[in-house]
Amino acid sequence: MGQKDMIIQYMVDFGSITPWQAFTDLGCTKLSTRISEIIRDGVEINKKTVTARNRYGKKIYYMAYSLGGENGRTPDVH
Repeated sequence: MGQKDMIIQYMVDFGSITPWQAFTDLGCTKLSTRISEIIRDGVEINKKTVTARNRYGKKIYYMAYSLGGENGRTPDVH
């Protein structure tokens, strides 16, 4: 199973995926590149900007991706 397939399966199983989840759970360091490839392959992907704070209190932003269309669920990211 390639990285694109693992990412799609992860979104099916868990609803969404973030860069941190892709790295720690799948060993994928270039999630945005794989997402672009998945979109090019014709899969509809929802993107959501998530806001959080780093360990020094600075506001940070990252993306959460989920399957779109009839296959998708709304991302549930904390």
